[in-house]
Amino acid sequence: MADRSDNDGRSFMQRWLPHPLLTVVLIALWMLLLNNFSAGGLLMGSLLGVVIPIITSNFWPERPPVKAYGKAFSYMALVAWDVVVANLQVARLILFRRADELHVRWVTVPLELRSPEAITVLAGTITMTPGTVSCDLSADGRSLLVHCLDAPDAEEAVRQMKERYEARLMEIFP
Repeated sequence: MADRSDNDGRSFMQRWLPHPLLTVVLIALWMLLLNNFSAGGLLMGSLLGVVIPIITSNFWPERPPVKAYGKAFSYMALVAWDVVVANLQVARLILFRRADELHVRWVTVPLELRSPEAITVLAGTITMTPGTVSCDLSADGRSLLVHCLDAPDAEEAVRQMKERYEARLMEIFP
């Protein structure tokens, strides 16, 4: 039954469960929100878990191709580490330096990335790291405007973002 195709070429499973993991998560969340297990609650959760992904499936882009999952996991670990370190650095800046001693500036990061997913991950990484915020992507997608809380040397800040994050993302996304 799973290999049967509908008129649009999609299998039965792809048509009725376009995002199976989302279906399971929605059912689990519904049951947790009810805070009570009942057959009716499970039936309603299952109905929502099937209907919501079907209704929203046109809004879901295809999964981005990933070249190296191992490198993706190491990237996530690197970002987690950088967030912890940056939190400590920003706390030190706020507690022990005066505002007029900070080198607050805007920098433009030229991008070699072309994949929208990779650019989104880069912008999100920069924003998640305390002390920096991605603010704008150029219309042609070739540069990212970033606000830095303390960047004495703009070129060094750009170099660090490109080497630490963009170069790794180029290895992960095609």
